[in-house]
Amino acid sequence: MAAPAYGSGAQPFVWQPHSLQELQSIREQLQGAWCYTAGATLLRTQWEAELKALSQHLVSLSCIPEMSGITVQGDYIVIGAMTRLKACAASPLVQQLSILHEAVLSIAAPSVRNLATIGGNIASGIGDTLPALLVYDAELQWMTCHGMEIQPVTAWLLDGGIRGRSEEDVLVSVHIPKHQDREGGSFPSQAHSSPVPARKREVAFYRKLGRREVFTASLVTVALFGEINLENGRWERIAIAAGGGSGLAMRLTESEQLLRTGSAEAAQAPMLAAQVMAEFTTYTDAFATEDYRKQAAGNMLGAELWQAFQP
Repeated sequence: MAAPAYGSGAQPFVWQPHSLQELQSIREQLQGAWCYTAGATLLRTQWEAELKALSQHLVSLSCIPEMSGITVQGDYIVIGAMTRLKACAASPLVQQLSILHEAVLSIAAPSVRNLATIGGNIASGIGDTLPALLVYDAELQWMTCHGMEIQPVTAWLLDGGIRGRSEEDVLVSVHIPKHQDREGGSFPSQAHSSPVPARKREVAFYRKLGRREVFTASLVTVALFGEINLENGRWERIAIAAGGGSGLAMRLTESEQLLRTGSAEAAQAPMLAAQVMAEFTTYTDAFATEDYRKQAAGNMLGAELWQAFQP
């Protein structure tokens, strides 16, 4: 546990750079303990619970224009790390990413989403957007001491998330491929199945299990994104992820491979559920056991896959 600081009367010095260049200059001159802040919704809970000490310096990222907004850049939908979750939910581009859109809407209450940023949700290492970003093969753009760096979300999580990076690295933006093989080069807005283009069928869903129906931390989150080739009835692409709570999200590659070995049909649902329970690595805490989380993830993915094939 960190030494108590919140409410002690000590006031941190808040820096507000207005460009990435100014941010770099501030980082080079800071001495003593410091940390980045975005919406600070998670930081506040950590300070109040005395899980993290209030740093001597806070570097606010809210005034850096390069880190906000949602645009199309080439073959990617790019979301600035400082974009508020409320803005993500309202964006037509994010609404085309049905899995990510559902994930954003499942986070906390509207008042929190007004402040919280997608970058903060990701950088926490345990945010509910991470399973969605994993199945979309998203990439993260970091500003490091050596320049800009692009890193797949999958690789970042395998490296231990934020613990695997320098404390000075700052998340600038999220890059999500548009998958140009689709007609129009963008994701359809409907969850479950879509007939576009004609030779493919899309299956996509996101589900979150919490301790109550809404406005709660997750116990388990799962996401699946796949495309079925209608000519041979097999999965042409499949991506499955699970996470939730304080555990790191992960791609379930063995479960993906299981689906690829047979015809894409409802009969795969119980096999998928069993494989997910065997593969998903999670944890036990005061709210749920590891076995419960494994079983919940398997049941949710199996049930949603079965539902996707119903008339």
